Amino acid sequence: MNSAENAAAVFEQRRPFLLGLAYRILGSRAEAEDVVQELFIKWLEADRASIATPAAWLTTTCTRQCIDLLRSAHTSRVDYIGTWLPEPIHTTHQDSPEHMHELASSLSTAFLLMLERLTPKERAAYLLYEIFDMEYAQVAEAVGVQEAACRKLVSRAKASLGSGQVRYQPEAARQDELLSAFHSAIASGSTVSLTAMLAEDVELCADSGGKASAIRETLSGVARVVDFIGRSLHTYWQACEWLPTEINGTQGVIIKADGGITASMTFGFDGAGRVSRIFIMRNPDKLAGLHGAMDVQ
Repeated sequence: MNSAENAAAVFEQRRPFLLGLAYRILGSRAEAEDVVQELFIKWLEADRASIATPAAWLTTTCTRQCIDLLRSAHTSRVDYIGTWLPEPIHTTHQDSPEHMHELASSLSTAFLLMLERLTPKERAAYLLYEIFDMEYAQVAEAVGVQEAACRKLVSRAKASLGSGQVRYQPEAARQDELLSAFHSAIASGSTVSLTAMLAEDVELCADSGGKASAIRETLSGVARVVDFIGRSLHTYWQACEWLPTEINGTQGVIIKADGGITASMTFGFDGAGRVSRIFIMRNPDKLAGLHGAMDVQ
């Protein structure tokens, strides 16, 4: 194996980690894949003989690229039409149930949306320390700050995110029960069983990017959410194909009509296992990535 082939092999072994990091920082599959591809080119062109620890170099370079990109993306998100949601990804994992559950807690739409509260450096530092279990010294190097400043970044991030409930995920059986209740509501037109699974303060929002029909306001409260779902059963849901699948590490739904994907749906849960958030993706640009699985760590 020559030098270029060896370098490519080292990178490919690290690719799932880098994709997972970039996606969590950016909330966009397309941007994460662009960052990682650009990083691959930089890696091949780098003076690799002078790089003592390839994994650390790749992590640092990826993190800083993502921070720069997230800063430049701020304006576009402020000007975004309607609600902005992270781009959904189709995930498939053959790991142990315990590892899959932990992975889901850091990939869910609800968790990624909560990360939007943080500054780019807070977001990167929090993810590297809390999700990827890196030491403060390593995180500080990746983010480009002193270790004391790094500790402050992580501390502020934890304070902004609040309790660990933001990463709570019920067991797969509970998630399947929810999907069955939702599907039953579509088939029968009755929302009774579904209503029982919703938190009183449940919220429903949709991201269309102004490119598809969708509500632009966030609906709050079980009465408003159930009313919306009930009215949508005959005008939208019952005419669509319903495909339960793993999205962002949790049980979600891909919705197809006329042979194409027109929407996806994911959920957030409270500590009692009730649905507290319903996220509907309608933006066709963000739905494009659901045609293939994304291998992330």
